[in-house]
Amino acid sequence: MPRLNVVEPSEAQGKTKEIFADLEKSKGKVFNIFKGMGNSPAALKAYLAMAGALGEGELAPEDREAVYLGVSQSNGCNYCVAAHTVIAKKAGMTDDQIKAIRKLDPLSEKHQALLNFVKRVMETKGFVNDADVAAVRSAGYTDGQIAESIAFIALATYSNYFNHVFDTPLDFPQAPEL
Repeated sequence: MPRLNVVEPSEAQGKTKEIFADLEKSKGKVFNIFKGMGNSPAALKAYLAMAGALGEGELAPEDREAVYLGVSQSNGCNYCVAAHTVIAKKAGMTDDQIKAIRKLDPLSEKHQALLNFVKRVMETKGFVNDADVAAVRSAGYTDGQIAESIAFIALATYSNYFNHVFDTPLDFPQAPEL
């Protein structure tokens, strides 16, 4: 059961109502995470703005989902793992690829380098060493893509922690067990 007020689209007011109307147009519905974030139009707008900006970045959709799934699995966020499993499939990833990424042991060497970097950023709270950066670069990631991967760590962590506090009910199929 959610710990914060659930803002239903039919009851939303002001800026939240406007944002929900946009979400219904663009996504077809207002997902449960947004019904919780809707308690603060600023918090909801911040999440959506960052997600929107990163969606226009250099990282390929599979790379974005690899980061989001790796972070969300590491943080124990069942909601984000479920949601991003669906999104990763839409980006063309297979069930085996998704499971491997969730274990931080992806099937491709390129994704392995990216997730090794993501793991190091999380473990060191960003205090990675030169070898960590060199390894992700040598896998073919640009400095722009490296910057975006760090931003995706922040975005995923924000949504993960929000879901932990809110106790967001799933509105996606439960992700398969590992």
